Amino acid sequence: MTLEIITAETLAPFRHGFFTRRGGASSGIFAGLNCGAGSSDLSEIVSINRGRVADAMDVPATHLITAHQVHSPDVVHVTAPLERPLPQADALVTNQPDLALAVLTADCQPVLFADPDNHVIGAAHAGWRGARDGVLEATVDAMIALGAARDSIRAVIGPCISQRAYEVGPEFRDTFLSEDPDNARFFAPGAGEKQQFDLPAYGLHRLTRAGVQADWCRHCTYSDADRFYSYRRTTHAKEADYGRLISVIRL
Repeated sequence: MTLEIITAETLAPFRHGFFTRRGGASSGIFAGLNCGAGSSDLSEIVSINRGRVADAMDVPATHLITAHQVHSPDVVHVTAPLERPLPQADALVTNQPDLALAVLTADCQPVLFADPDNHVIGAAHAGWRGARDGVLEATVDAMIALGAARDSIRAVIGPCISQRAYEVGPEFRDTFLSEDPDNARFFAPGAGEKQQFDLPAYGLHRLTRAGVQADWCRHCTYSDADRFYSYRRTTHAKEADYGRLISVIRL
């Protein structure tokens, strides 16, 4: 099966893609394009999958750059392939050609950034914690430090969990309201005392407030098991582990 790659016109002319799980070598619960080295999938199979992604991005496998993601607001300025152990960070930026910046997700937001006027790119992994703690704004600031212009930066949120699938408790909502009462707009009533959190809308809000043009691709990872991995869906199904999707951009 060939790879399925979701793209966005607003990130042109840079090569990029939000890769679905289709077209990979993994099997079983990981069936498809599992690119998560932190999963319990066979490491050689994950390497094959990442190699296919690198080929699609026309870079050597060593130039497909990821970090050790920890739900932080930390950003790494990438100038060359990263050495192991990988730095703990949740966003990458560069102005160097032939480096493909990538993030791994399985419900969290993968966000790709591009400034086509000044040739600076970025990629961020933004779950609720990272988005709340400022990883999206930190990525924008790091791009500006490399010569990007705020009003030239475009950001696209890839496949992530949608509001209808993201049930949270009242204490989760209270945490967001304690920081800003206006955050109430990102919650809708759920069953009983539960709330439904709109993660992509919150991400779009943070990006727009940071002064960049932003869109969401409108694909829900939880609701489409054939195309996307989902941590929450795996948890509900009581499966042992889950695959990781990869999203990539390069100059």
